[in-house]
Amino acid sequence: MSGFIEGENRQQSTLFPERVDDYVGGNSPVRVIDYFIDKLDISGLGFKAEAADTGRPGYHPRTMLKIYVYGYFNQVHSSRRLEREAQRNVELMWLTGRLAPDFKTIADFRKDNGEAIRLVCREFVMLCRRLNLLADALVAIDGSKFKAVNNRDKNFTRAKMKRRLAEVDASIERYLIELDGTDASAPPEDTRSLKDKIAALDEEMGRLKKFEVRMLEAPDRQLSLTDPDARAMKSRGSGIVGYNVQTAVDTAHHLIVAHEVTNVGIDRRQLTHMAKQAKEIIAPDPKETLSVVADQGYYRGEELLACEAANIETFVAKTDTSGERSKGEFPRSAFRYIPEDDEYECPAGERLIYRFTGNESGKQIRRYWSSACTNCPIRSWCTPSDYRRVSRWEHERVIERAEARIKQHPEMMRIRRATVEHPFGTLKAWMGSTHFLTKTLKKTGTEMSLHVLAYNMKRVISLVGVQKVIEAI
Repeated sequence: MSGFIEGENRQQSTLFPERVDDYVGGNSPVRVIDYFIDKLDISGLGFKAEAADTGRPGYHPRTMLKIYVYGYFNQVHSSRRLEREAQRNVELMWLTGRLAPDFKTIADFRKDNGEAIRLVCREFVMLCRRLNLLADALVAIDGSKFKAVNNRDKNFTRAKMKRRLAEVDASIERYLIELDGTDASAPPEDTRSLKDKIAALDEEMGRLKKFEVRMLEAPDRQLSLTDPDARAMKSRGSGIVGYNVQTAVDTAHHLIVAHEVTNVGIDRRQLTHMAKQAKEIIAPDPKETLSVVADQGYYRGEELLACEAANIETFVAKTDTSGERSKGEFPRSAFRYIPEDDEYECPAGERLIYRFTGNESGKQIRRYWSSACTNCPIRSWCTPSDYRRVSRWEHERVIERAEARIKQHPEMMRIRRATVEHPFGTLKAWMGSTHFLTKTLKKTGTEMSLHVLAYNMKRVISLVGVQKVIEAI
């Protein structure tokens, strides 16, 4: 049939380019991968670069690293798929010099060089700094839940274990009642099915009991059978078994400055740790100030204090955990502190004076109340007790300064949303529905470092181009 574009005859002899290099364009991103890794000090990063004294020589760490960076850059994460790509992908043949390691060798490299791969990711962030892409000393910090390979049915918490044991026990009881109601003169085959079901449930009960013992021995009272480090976490109103990935993202160009994989489901204690990692890269001088913005999940007085001590300026929305507002009572914010008198003024105009200092969970807490509460006409709007007591942490001024900053710059929350959500959405789209392929906290941390390196590399190439990145390297 004529009128269509036709391909060439497979039997026709053709003259291909004599060099593999001719197949790779001058502005191909693979050239950035090649040049960047060739210029790395492999021995300084901790890769196992020593060749074997006996037996078949191994592959150089640069070759293996190029395979992984290229794979994650092109959303090929599986070691088996990388093995196939090394045998048929022209760009990867060019990158490795036509070497094609087997999948076990590829997988072992990622397993054995986790810390070195993380340092490679950091080296690329330092390159971004040399390109002046991290000029603004402002980062947004956030966390997101990523699925582990552990199925939800193979994760046990105390509540889930209690529910599963109750379900099995109820099923056994139901079958026993049916067995008792069976006619004694009935043939054995009529009762064999019920007895088999009861035996299977007894076996399941014994299995669950063993899991319960292991679960109660764990520090957080959780047990995951497939991935021992994966944990059940809340995620957007539902549950997920996985990891909590923390990132600090540059607000200027949305580059991931620092990242961390944790198996703690809440963000309350992550602010200082992530902010200090970002400051080491963006503002390493102790006299320099780094500004960080985070959502309410990071609000904690001790974290704000630690950040201020490290010369990190925080913009974190305060959480309102008190129940006074829901009860129709005056909230804590209605009481104004008067620093020169070390007293509080209540909505009725009375003064709450200092009474004593107590210790709560290692924190020094000062207590204030007024003797006028018993005769106050609006006491019912304030407290059901005889006195309305107000507590003040010894470092309350840190919290007050943080609240004043967020009130002066309400646009920070908009900047946070527009900054940190984009990388998470991109990474999850690249990783697919399964997210992590590896198991344990250490290996998933290595996997996330490769994802972050690929993300940053793509981002920088799109911002400044291949040639400028190579010149900077």
